[in-house]
Amino acid sequence: MLLGDYGADVIKVEDTGSGDETRQWYPPTIEGESAYFLSANRNKRDIALNLKTEAGLEIFNKLAKTSDVLVENFRPGVTKKLKIDYETIKATVNPKIVYCSISGFGQTGPYRDYPGYDLVVFAMGGLMSITGEENRPPVRVGVPIADMSAGLYAVTAILAALNYRDKTGLGQMIDVSMHDVQVSLLTHQAMSYFATGKDPRKYGSSHANLAPYQAFVGSDGEYFVLAIGNDKLWSDFCIALGEPEFATNPKYKSNPDRMKNKEELLSVLNSHFSKRPAKFWIDLSSKAGIPSGPISKISEVLSDKHVIDRDMLQEIDNPRTGKKLKQIGTAVKFTNAKTSIRLPPPGQGEHSIEILSEIGYSENEIQLFLKNGAVKIFEK
Repeated sequence: MLLGDYGADVIKVEDTGSGDETRQWYPPTIEGESAYFLSANRNKRDIALNLKTEAGLEIFNKLAKTSDVLVENFRPGVTKKLKIDYETIKATVNPKIVYCSISGFGQTGPYRDYPGYDLVVFAMGGLMSITGEENRPPVRVGVPIADMSAGLYAVTAILAALNYRDKTGLGQMIDVSMHDVQVSLLTHQAMSYFATGKDPRKYGSSHANLAPYQAFVGSDGEYFVLAIGNDKLWSDFCIALGEPEFATNPKYKSNPDRMKNKEELLSVLNSHFSKRPAKFWIDLSSKAGIPSGPISKISEVLSDKHVIDRDMLQEIDNPRTGKKLKQIGTAVKFTNAKTSIRLPPPGQGEHSIEILSEIGYSENEIQLFLKNGAVKIFEK
């Protein structure tokens, strides 16, 4: 989806059966379509192929021959059975292809054949053990962080591989393991373990190395966050709080001091925060240049004037329903190019005939493909 936002012509290949499983991930739905599917499939054209037929495989290979990049997320070994693995594509179809495989645990290693949904990889990659409140059961992040971070890593790897091909003329395979990505995200926590030999614990909303840096609650029961990342910010906050002596108190003067006396410090701060509503403390902190803010609900984020001004909320036409479809905008902005949402998320096989025509098949050949089940077209 991100590559499509950046201007790539993305062709989504689905099977001729039930297709992308996230089409059935509901409720909720929008005009009868899975909201989950609609969240990640814009800027893609769609062809439905039966790769177990000779004709379906032929079509796939013809697409691969004229493509720069091939992305697949089967379990390791499946592409070889389907005869669309990297070595086969490279040797017989397109030697310059950038072939990106995204799997739960990678193409090698003892966990290679493990099935890897987001939750499993998030748990086994270590992040779940440090997420949530201390002495409470482990929790998952509110978004599929293993899936999404693997996709982000894949984008950077694909762009790097395309740059490498431009310089050398050589394509290559990219092996993205969701588990590897989760391990790579452990940076700070891993170094803490290397330093102490102890497993990092869960800190809830607080920070393992900074104080005060967490969520607090105002007198109205509303939560807000305060992020004091250095001693200058702490001094400025103490002045704004009306307690300048806190900044020179040996117990709180430096961040190591504050971490050493964290429980006492939090007790003192909570006593102050309990006297005024959250908005008061946010405004006070903001005026003093202290990073702070409310804990916004999704509805509040999606109606926020800053979010709207930054084009992070967009509407596109959905010809299948005849109605507008809201989408989250693209986070990256360029000075010499503009990202855009050109296409709504596709129906299964919505562009099958269009794509087949583009790669040289005649109308009679296309009708034959449809008749023998090699290709499926979208039906409302």
